[in-house]
Amino acid sequence: MKSKQSEEQEMENMEEEKEKGSHGRKQNKGGMVTMPFIFGNEICEKLAVVGFNANMISYLTTQLHMPLTKAANTLTNFGGTSSLTPLLGAFFADAYAGRFWTITIASFIYQIGMTSLTLSAILPNLRPPPCKLGAEVCQEADTGQIAILYVSLLLGALGSGGIRPCVVAFGADQFDETDPNQTTKTWKYFNWYYFVMGVSILFAVTVVVYIQDNVGWGWGLGIPTVAMFLSIIAFIIGYPRYRNLDPAGSPFTRLIQVMVAAFKKRKVTMVSDARHLYQNDELDASISLGGKLLHTNHIKFLDKAAIVSEEDNIKAREPPNLWRLNTVHRVEELKSIIRMGPIWAAGILLITAYAQQSTFSLQQAKSMDRHLSKHFEIPAGSMSVFTMTSMLATIILYDRLLVPFVSKFTGLERGISFLHRMGIGFVISIFATFVAGFIEIKRKKAAADHGLLNSHSPIPISVFWLVPQYSLHGIAEAFMSIGHLEFFYDQAPESMRSSAMALFWTAISVGNYMSTLLVTLVHKFSGGKDGSNWLPDDNLNKGRLEYFYWLITLLQVVNLIYYLVCAKMYTFKPVHVHPKDKEDHQLELVNKV
Repeated sequence: MKSKQSEEQEMENMEEEKEKGSHGRKQNKGGMVTMPFIFGNEICEKLAVVGFNANMISYLTTQLHMPLTKAANTLTNFGGTSSLTPLLGAFFADAYAGRFWTITIASFIYQIGMTSLTLSAILPNLRPPPCKLGAEVCQEADTGQIAILYVSLLLGALGSGGIRPCVVAFGADQFDETDPNQTTKTWKYFNWYYFVMGVSILFAVTVVVYIQDNVGWGWGLGIPTVAMFLSIIAFIIGYPRYRNLDPAGSPFTRLIQVMVAAFKKRKVTMVSDARHLYQNDELDASISLGGKLLHTNHIKFLDKAAIVSEEDNIKAREPPNLWRLNTVHRVEELKSIIRMGPIWAAGILLITAYAQQSTFSLQQAKSMDRHLSKHFEIPAGSMSVFTMTSMLATIILYDRLLVPFVSKFTGLERGISFLHRMGIGFVISIFATFVAGFIEIKRKKAAADHGLLNSHSPIPISVFWLVPQYSLHGIAEAFMSIGHLEFFYDQAPESMRSSAMALFWTAISVGNYMSTLLVTLVHKFSGGKDGSNWLPDDNLNKGRLEYFYWLITLLQVVNLIYYLVCAKMYTFKPVHVHPKDKEDHQLELVNKV
């Protein structure tokens, strides 16, 4: 018989378990109280990242003396790699370390890369000598100096790989989706996350870029490096208040197991009723805390992975061999990822169009009159301030005016669905590149009128002519990028949300690589025997940049048609959410696994 003391101890343990959520997280953790720490981290981190990248093409061309196309491709390749490494970071977070520790470790790696690049800007031996006055050709950085640049950028890419897929999902994890009082806070979080990020970027492309151009690159890169260090401190301080979801095992392994099981049973006859497919609530408990995925009739071949055969030899209270038999929930996880693929692909070309702001649009700005007064000149890299301000204004108007108004007609708390939001972004992006082509024609006409087509001298035409293309890109991003984030977080299986955020960044990666490919092909095939080229290396005035912008416009029109077809055919994931009155039972189920 149990003693009275042991019974009291058991009661205390039971009460403690009720106070805790799944994976040992307390119910009073998370929520809005964690936002200052997460947003504080995001402000400093984005200040650091954007402060490095916004004006980097100027650093490569003026300090390392790279040719324009080589510098542009270096940046887009770095941007592409930085957006591809999130696949590794997401796998590490979901399978092993969890999001908090992945973000922390990755931040330190990024810090090392930023520090080394800052030192290369400060120490004279780590960069080529300044151009001699009147020299046509400057000495380009040697192999060792380029190696330091690439190692620094690679460390930055690895750091980004851990931060990007986890920080957005980690913030959204602080809200309980099963609590009706917090369901609307998740999608509002995405709006305000992007808003805070935009404010930080705005500061980076104004103050930091101005320092880089007018004070020096040592200070210009040193300030973002210090900001990155502060972001790590801010994030770690909030640790006691975070809701930390423990990793539920490798999501990629589960996806592969379903594919292997379906292939092994490819000759098995399909069941006539989906209710006969294998279910195991206890096995799926740790990966379905917010609700179980219900069976869908799409991609039926994969359902064979959940057909029970005699060879499976299922025993009571023992998990099956997951390389032969999987639950419906696990099969539907794979189906959800596959269904998201076409929508994911549609976002690539918008990034390709957006990438031109940090390359050719910046070069346009450098050739124009940027004076606000006789003694003050806007840095070319600060032109993206118009992208940021238009994005921030759009987010505020969307959240405060559009959503309350439209929700009266649609019945949706978020106003419009994320698929509609993305579609609006695609349309606006088309106008952005279309308008950019005409602005380039006007810029070159001004150069011709003043006899400056063959000169590198500033053209007497205001840089504010570029404001429409920058602003339209900002409005497009407020619709498309936030809608894309909402889509991935909402439609991804809950145990794969870091991986879903990685898909978002992978689209950015492919978009940057697409830009590199497009620039390379256009530069190669538009070249004439007389040396003419749409995208010349030495003087943009001699090129046909407007044709390049309109080529991207045409590609985006085709992409919009593709997206509309995909959105029309898309099937939202069906989820059976656990009722609140069954929460204690669900917690017991989780703790048994």
